[in-house]
Amino acid sequence: MVLIVVIICVVLVIFVLKYVFGSSGPNPFEKDTREPVKKMVHDRKEKNKVLKQGFLASKVPENLDAVIIGSGIGGLGLAVLMAKVGKKVLVLEQHDRSGGCCHTFTEKGFEFDVGIHYIGDLQEHKPFRCMLDNMTDGQLQWEPLDNPYDQVVLGPPENRRRYPIYSGRTRFPEELKKCFPGEEKAIDDYIKLCKKVGRGIWLLPMLKICPAFLAKFLVYTGLAKRLSYFFKMASRSLTEVVNELTENEDLRAVFTYIYGTYGNMPKDTSFSMHSLLVTHYLNGAWYPKGGASEIAYHMIPIIKKAGGAVLVRAPVNRILFNDAKEAYGVSVMKGQEEIHIHAPMVISNAGIFNTYEKLLPKELQAMPAIQQQLGMMKNGEGGLSIFLGLEGTKEDLGLKADNYWIFTENNFDELTETYLNGKREESAKSVPLLFVASPSAKDSTWEERSPGKSTLSLVSFAKYEWFEEWKDDKVNNRAPEYKELKQIFIDSILEVLMDIFPKITRDKIEYIDAGTPITNTHYIGAPKGEIYGADHGIARFSPELNATVRPQTPLKNLYLTGQDVFLCGFAGALAGALTCGSVILNRNLHLDAISLAKKIKYAKRKED
Repeated sequence: MVLIVVIICVVLVIFVLKYVFGSSGPNPFEKDTREPVKKMVHDRKEKNKVLKQGFLASKVPENLDAVIIGSGIGGLGLAVLMAKVGKKVLVLEQHDRSGGCCHTFTEKGFEFDVGIHYIGDLQEHKPFRCMLDNMTDGQLQWEPLDNPYDQVVLGPPENRRRYPIYSGRTRFPEELKKCFPGEEKAIDDYIKLCKKVGRGIWLLPMLKICPAFLAKFLVYTGLAKRLSYFFKMASRSLTEVVNELTENEDLRAVFTYIYGTYGNMPKDTSFSMHSLLVTHYLNGAWYPKGGASEIAYHMIPIIKKAGGAVLVRAPVNRILFNDAKEAYGVSVMKGQEEIHIHAPMVISNAGIFNTYEKLLPKELQAMPAIQQQLGMMKNGEGGLSIFLGLEGTKEDLGLKADNYWIFTENNFDELTETYLNGKREESAKSVPLLFVASPSAKDSTWEERSPGKSTLSLVSFAKYEWFEEWKDDKVNNRAPEYKELKQIFIDSILEVLMDIFPKITRDKIEYIDAGTPITNTHYIGAPKGEIYGADHGIARFSPELNATVRPQTPLKNLYLTGQDVFLCGFAGALAGALTCGSVILNRNLHLDAISLAKKIKYAKRKED
């Protein structure tokens, strides 16, 4: 009996070592492909030649290695990884420009980012930075935000408290302790716990890369929770953990304020998910120089160089399968005509719900394995965005390269629950959470491109059901009642904004509009207007779900990439691309990115 147990353990160790450290396929990070930075292109027409290549059957490359549905970072990132090892990939985007939530749009001369507000973990020579540098051939540049990079504002005007959030592994806790004397132990314990949980993230991609039987073995023997503190803590809510650390209500709020970056109130949030965000920004925050469209702009040429293409206005209406239930291509609607595109591999960055519920034939949707995955996930909360174009420079308007998180009080769970469960007109008058950022203030090229102008992006949450009755109206000509509801949101949010930023007055506003959950459905294909993909509640982080929802779907030749296969946000979707790429290329790309960073760091030391 003992011999059998020893044999099983040895076999398990071999498999774990193989899938954590073993590699046999081609390595997209084998060489440092960074080139000297070229002059930045500001001409919109020139950039659109790359970002807005419209779909035509004649533009589809021959002998494709893969088709990717969706040009968000999870799709584009994977296409770049495959292109770097010589794969010819076609990326299809339903919108009129590529980039997904990394795209920008222009109204009345103002350029707005829709999804990129700040990215962490981008220090020189760190794996995430080196990976992104190589995925853009060194052309994508990043600018650090101010320090403090976040400002947490709590309470009504007559009792408003402000807490600056600083980056830096020592400065972050030091500044918090200045704000909360007597709470030194709580602050130290919180940061220590976040770091410990964050270090356990290594097992999450492994559960998705290793063979299914090994993943299930790790889950059902309980080894996943023993091997990774991330999974051990995943079932505990953020509220529960934080409430054990301190009785101070404002400190609890400051510990949890960033819940808006994944879309779940603290009592429904896994502490493990939250820990990743805290550690992600611990060393600072950055913004892409030239705006978010620079990301796609510098990735697409790499895909094209390998013989692939990124085509927009290319709505995929179904995935093609043969009688053996194997994917062999996609169908694209061009007007009333269906155009079939064949490839040995189909990869969806359209999200698990769009992929399984809209793109599969009914008989394949009904497969128990597909239904099992759908049953484990649910839609995230809808997003609400307000875009302001302002007359005046950042100095004129009191804007900086930072973000504001504004809350009506410190009882986040109660406030958010009351808001989301309220009647829409009443909830619109009292939005409890507001994220405010100025893309123009973060970008050093802005003044050159748009002198004397500024932009603001304001983000919160709103229920899809509040707007659902107008979802079938024409996007630019919805019913008056829809516009009236939007205006209630805009007016109440503007009142808060102008109180916090007194230099911003109504006469400075040259453009303003709101994007609701049904706006998100139209432009980024979010089924329920969500901005973070599938819900990121506590259930999302169970070992069982992460061993089940993997890049390889139950259908041969069909894969998932992006947010829904890993985590939300830019870094999470890109990690989804790395994980999917690991499965497709048969090597651990997460480890390859770390190895590349070590090589670059070593080479830099030799130079110095």
